[in-house]
Amino acid sequence: MSDTTVRPASGPPRDDATAERRLRRLVPRTPAGIVIAAATLLGLGLRGYQLARSGHLLGVTEYDDGADFGSALRLVNGAIPYRDFVTVQPPGITLLMLPAALLSKLTGTAAAMAVARILTAVAGGAGVLLGGLLVRHRGLFAVIVTCGILAVYPGSVQSAHTVLLEPWLVLACLAGAVAVFDGDQLAGGRRLAWGGAALGFAGAIKVWAIIPVAVILVLSLPRPRQAARFLAGVAAGFLVPLLPFAVAAPRGLYDGVIVAQLARTGARIPFWFRIQQMTGLIAGHPTDAILAVAAVIAVALIAGLFAAAWLVTRRPPPALDCFAVVSAALVVAAFLLPDDFYYHYPGFLAPFLAMSLALPAGTLLAAGPGHGAARAGWPGSRLPDRLRWSAAGLAGLVIVVLPFAVPRAEDAPTPVYRVAAIQQVIPPGACVLTDQASLLIAADRFTSSVPGCSLIVDGTGTDFVLGHGKDGFSAGSVPAVAAVWRQAFGAAQYVLLTPVNARRIAWTPALRSYFTRNFVLVHGSWPPLSLYVRKGARIQP
Repeated sequence: MSDTTVRPASGPPRDDATAERRLRRLVPRTPAGIVIAAATLLGLGLRGYQLARSGHLLGVTEYDDGADFGSALRLVNGAIPYRDFVTVQPPGITLLMLPAALLSKLTGTAAAMAVARILTAVAGGAGVLLGGLLVRHRGLFAVIVTCGILAVYPGSVQSAHTVLLEPWLVLACLAGAVAVFDGDQLAGGRRLAWGGAALGFAGAIKVWAIIPVAVILVLSLPRPRQAARFLAGVAAGFLVPLLPFAVAAPRGLYDGVIVAQLARTGARIPFWFRIQQMTGLIAGHPTDAILAVAAVIAVALIAGLFAAAWLVTRRPPPALDCFAVVSAALVVAAFLLPDDFYYHYPGFLAPFLAMSLALPAGTLLAAGPGHGAARAGWPGSRLPDRLRWSAAGLAGLVIVVLPFAVPRAEDAPTPVYRVAAIQQVIPPGACVLTDQASLLIAADRFTSSVPGCSLIVDGTGTDFVLGHGKDGFSAGSVPAVAAVWRQAFGAAQYVLLTPVNARRIAWTPALRSYFTRNFVLVHGSWPPLSLYVRKGARIQP
């Protein structure tokens, strides 16, 4: 028998060592990693703060979230978008909201909407993380500026206060960009295809994704095989979500997603409101002169940094820089040209604006001996080091202090409709018609058990699609629109109207006459909403 003694190996057991290595990878260990983590938490905190305000998580503050989340609720109850009801957005947001919509089977629609809002806020915070991963190879300053702007930019924060498209659109675009770019240049192989698929799915959320797709395609043209691989990924990511709906209702999908967006008419949103939202000067009432100066400074700063980085390095701008600046310019143009513009649109501008500032500025700060900067007068290696750290610290301080030092629009009280009282009057399963679906979702009265009850989730979109671009004021002259609303009122037991219902419902003299003859006003504690009940229908005590 051997006298050899078996000693345990030094260090932790293999399983423990593996777990320890995985934990280390999750914990940020570099300055850039720490900044990314901190900025992501800041972004999540600001978005969570919005939802934590009284009445906002379960309340009604928007029109669009009712249309977007309502589409998913209809789908889980067996109705097919574009075939059974009109929606004017691609199906991406409907698919993303399916898990929360399925939850409504257990919790009701109000709690499901709350979950969807939380998921949207998390998507907004995740965009901060992806923005940092995209630029971290360019140094600490680039990470601070990119993540900081994504975390606190008013358009990004406001667009994540409920179920809106921009946080999900930005998340998909940044996920695609992280895959497509390997450092400053385009990646190769499967990464291009996977990145293209993510960007294609972004297009299935909102067609604005065509802008970064087009820019990346142009950048990839010198390598035709890589461009083809990227395009194949984009096509797959875009078409796979659309295919089931295109098979079920090809004309409805085309009319809702393409025709209605191009043909819609209405009052043009003022130019200076657009500039105010894009510059982030949303607090107070800045004059047109102040907005003009801010816009000129922003454009001059981006153009100046881009040109200076080119001159200092004496090299053409990297593909990532071109992607950021060109995409930002095209997004601004897309926001200025159409008649429509809403406060949450600039959330899509945020990542490109942030990178357009961060990347060339980071290049200038990183330039030292051996670069063109040394020939331009840098005295030695220590000064650039001090300057880099000072600039990074100053940028981080400004970004952290800004959300708390400057009054923000989201600090103002947001009107929240009182739907709890309405819930007490309308029995579950009743057929309720409204011009704003989010009201019924919050009241848990969105789903009806009455045969033939209207499935309208977006009255404005219904008018646009069936009325060839006309809104509620004029769409009633189109027979198809008049017929849809006549059927909807004919099946309704209750009608719940907002003060702006005339812009969403295609009222005609005949429809108003029918409504007056068949419905009576119900008095209660829900102004400025108006609730009507069909004569002879039951009202809960």
